[in-house]
Amino acid sequence: MIVKRDPSLTNWRAAWSWAEPLVFAVLLTQLVGTLVGVDGASMMPTLRHHERLLIPKYETWLHKLGIGDFKRGDILIFKPPTQSLNKSFFGPPFSGLGSYRPFLVKRLIGLPGDTVRVSGGEVYLNGALLSQRFTSAYWQSQGCWDTGSLLANAARVDEALGQVTPQITLKAGQYFVMGDNRTAGGSEDSRLFGPVPLRDIAGRAAAVVWPVMRQIDAKYDCAASYRPQDHVTYTGKTELNLRLLRPPAAFERLP
Repeated sequence: MIVKRDPSLTNWRAAWSWAEPLVFAVLLTQLVGTLVGVDGASMMPTLRHHERLLIPKYETWLHKLGIGDFKRGDILIFKPPTQSLNKSFFGPPFSGLGSYRPFLVKRLIGLPGDTVRVSGGEVYLNGALLSQRFTSAYWQSQGCWDTGSLLANAARVDEALGQVTPQITLKAGQYFVMGDNRTAGGSEDSRLFGPVPLRDIAGRAAAVVWPVMRQIDAKYDCAASYRPQDHVTYTGKTELNLRLLRPPAAFERLP
């Protein structure tokens, strides 16, 4: 008995053999976990330029389905809810040919329903002062701690409308984020573009996985205004850099 093979079935199997690894990779990165790179200095001293972070994607899907939520103090990866931060795919003179919204990495300060107030560089959550020693100690030692700018004294600065709001209350599905870089202009965050909706959050940074080792000390140039990450000097002993990213203890002590 001679059985003839269906050419279309054979072609389909051949195509699937090529597509299977790609489909598996997409499912793995979208449903299980993925890696992202840090670009910039807005999360110094916690995160450094070019470090790589592990994002457990399954957590995000569960939260978006209403199962659990992110915690205050988590480090989130998200797209900013404004077109003003768009970047061009091409440099000059072709900047106008296409743009995209880059993902940002910031620390979650306020959850839906929270009231956030910023004054003199300090942050108040639901009327309680949040201890920021996890970041302020570093910036005070560098001489860069910002207490006088508009961003150091407002929960929302709408430059287009010329409005400064010292305190805001988050609505359902809104999250208030700030960078750990508390120098003047050190971070573009919710103080500039407003709260981040849940739909724009890609996930929580759970751990630093690269580089494996790093030098302990980082000297920040307070005078650097363009690409400050290129003006950081690293010195001192080398230490293991693989670490979990847990919320600072200050967030656990909030009432």
